[in-house]
Amino acid sequence: MKILVINGPNLNFLGIREKNIYGTQDYNYLVEMITKKAKETGTDIEIWQSNHEGAIIDKLQEAYYNNIDGIVINPGAYTHYSYAIHDALKSLEKIYKVEVHISDISQREDFRHHSVTSAACDRQIVGHGLEGYLEAIDMILHK
Repeated sequence: MKILVINGPNLNFLGIREKNIYGTQDYNYLVEMITKKAKETGTDIEIWQSNHEGAIIDKLQEAYYNNIDGIVINPGAYTHYSYAIHDALKSLEKIYKVEVHISDISQREDFRHHSVTSAACDRQIVGHGLEGYLEAIDMILHK
């Protein structure tokens, strides 16, 4: 099984930005946590991050050609307004997709309450911290 984990803008700043919301663990901790999960489950997991909308779209389109079985995506702020990422996700009908948010976006600023990208995903996990990524991987493995 091949899973792609996509992290959007500012997620590379975990442990630096808004620690009261995102926690004190840094991005390398997240990568190590997912890498450990990959080894435990014998799953091929690629972890990728970009601050650029177009690069995220390109990576989603690559997933189609690379026979990816599942995608875990945290689109960051693009969650709330990127119809382009929504459309790229929607194009991947045969790939199981889980949107993850470290914080509970429904309990944050008003503009964060709505996700335009979740409608193109099969599931959404919010507010479970970094553990949400592992839950998303499990959802893909057991779908």
